Amino acid sequence: MSDPRPIGVFDSGVGGLTVLRELQRQLPHESTIYFADLGHFPYGPRYQAQVRTFALNIIRFLEKLDVKLVVIACNTATAAALNTARELFDIPIIGVITPGAEAAVAATKNKRVGVISTEGTMQSQEYLHAIREANPTIGVLPKAAPQLVDLVEAGKSDAPETETVLREALRDIIDYHADTLILGCTHYPLLTPVIKKITGDTMTIVDSADTTAARVKRVLAKNGLESAEAQTANHQIYVTGSPDRFTDVARILFGQDLPPITTVRLELVEAISGREGAA
Repeated sequence: MSDPRPIGVFDSGVGGLTVLRELQRQLPHESTIYFADLGHFPYGPRYQAQVRTFALNIIRFLEKLDVKLVVIACNTATAAALNTARELFDIPIIGVITPGAEAAVAATKNKRVGVISTEGTMQSQEYLHAIREANPTIGVLPKAAPQLVDLVEAGKSDAPETETVLREALRDIIDYHADTLILGCTHYPLLTPVIKKITGDTMTIVDSADTTAARVKRVLAKNGLESAEAQTANHQIYVTGSPDRFTDVARILFGQDLPPITTVRLELVEAISGREGAA
C-alpha cells in the first residue's frame, strides 16, 4: 500500500524552504504543501503563546488539505507548539529542534556547542534541553541574532551589514571555543558561506534541514505512509500576506521555478481552525 497524500511544511517566511528543498531531494516521489505565514512574519520576537496559536491554526488548515504528516520548519514555532500539536492531532508532527540537537551531539569532539537562533527559540531553551537529554556532559552556549531573519528575507544574505551582525553574534561562541555550531533558525543556512568566512574550519555547522528530512523519511516508512515510487510529486505553496518579496527570495533559494503560489487570507485560516487554538 502507498499513501499519495502530501506532506505539509510551514514557517513564517522563506526559511522553511531550506527544509522543503531537502525533503524534495531526499523524498523525490513525495508531494508537498508549503505554508508561509507572511501575515504574521516574523515569529521570533513574538510571545510563545501567540506563536503557538498561529502554528495550531496552520496545522488545522493543512489537515483540511489532507496532509499525511506536518513538518514545523521553524525553530520558534517548534519550541512554542510541537508538544501541544502532538497532543491535539492524529497525524505525525515533526519539529526541527531535536534532529538538529542530535546531529550536534554526534558532531562535537570537545563537547562545546554554540547555538544561534531567534530570541524566542533562545528563551525557550529547547536546544539546551534536547542536547542535554542526548548527552548531559555537553556545554551549550546560545546566542540570539534576531536581525538575521529580516536580512535573509530582504535578500541580503551576503551583504556587509549581515556579516557585521554575524560577527557580533558569533564572537562569544568563538571565544567559548565551540567546535560545533547549530543554525537554530531555518533562515540561517542561507548564511552558511558568511559563517564559514568568519569561523574558518574551526566549527562543524549543523543545519537541521538534512536531519529533519531524514527523520521524515523514517517516520513515513515506519507508519506505512510512503508514496509509490511511480507517483509524480505535486508541490504547492500557500502564503498569508503579500507574496512578492517571498517569491523573489524563494526563487534565489530554489534556483528554479517555484510551485504555484496561492494567497490565503488570515481570516480564512482562523475560520477553518475554528479558533480552537486561540486559548
